[in-house]
Amino acid sequence: MAGGGPAGASLVDRTLDVLESFDDAHRRLSLTQIARRSGLAPPTALRIVRQLVARGALSRNDGGDYVIGRTVWDLGLLAPVQTDVRELASPFLHDLHAATRATVHLAVRDGDEVLYLDRLAGHASVPVVSRVGSRLPLHATGVGKVLLAHAPQTVQEAVLADLRRITPYTITQPDRLSQQLHKVRRDGYAVTIEEMTLGACSIAVPVSASVGSSTDDPPTAGDVRAALGVVVPSLQRDKQRLVTALTVAARGIGRNLS
Repeated sequence: MAGGGPAGASLVDRTLDVLESFDDAHRRLSLTQIARRSGLAPPTALRIVRQLVARGALSRNDGGDYVIGRTVWDLGLLAPVQTDVRELASPFLHDLHAATRATVHLAVRDGDEVLYLDRLAGHASVPVVSRVGSRLPLHATGVGKVLLAHAPQTVQEAVLADLRRITPYTITQPDRLSQQLHKVRRDGYAVTIEEMTLGACSIAVPVSASVGSSTDDPPTAGDVRAALGVVVPSLQRDKQRLVTALTVAARGIGRNLS
């Protein structure tokens, strides 16, 4: 939820309050909801919303609710994390998708959450909650565990101190998760089994600009730029094949990043 919109806030502050009213769980909002979530008086919210609609930053759907407009999307694509990683990784994501027929994810760490930069939907009927631009917990996703394992110590401590249970299989014991993170750094990949969504397992590897095709050395924390993962119904039979496919793709992305 956005900030409270204090009386001395600038127009920029109030405009951002309106835009930040929207998130992954609130993609469509009425004017009343925008005013409440932004902490602005309804007349102020209406004036700003009208200006944002006029500039294409917000759009109004047939039901009368407001949604994020194309202008914001276009600006978001200019962010370096999008242009540098997502575009360079795109051909490797498509190759991985063709080889595995699974849902493929490219993600980076944004504070104590996973930010999904790209997603290619798989052919199998597996429940997947991620979307491009969405954020999910680090401790309950495959790509998240990879990024958490290579995150600064302060980030790891903050996440370990607040392990929210999402499914009955989510790991919420700090010691157990710490052991898993050590294993991720040692083995070069992370797995989850129904920790984020029932019926979905994931496996992920780090993407490092310093790791090319000629080295088997694990990346250091500062080298990891992103995580690459797949979501499948089960890891019982194809785990090693998926690890190999992911590693090959991650190395290709890493060569491009370097």
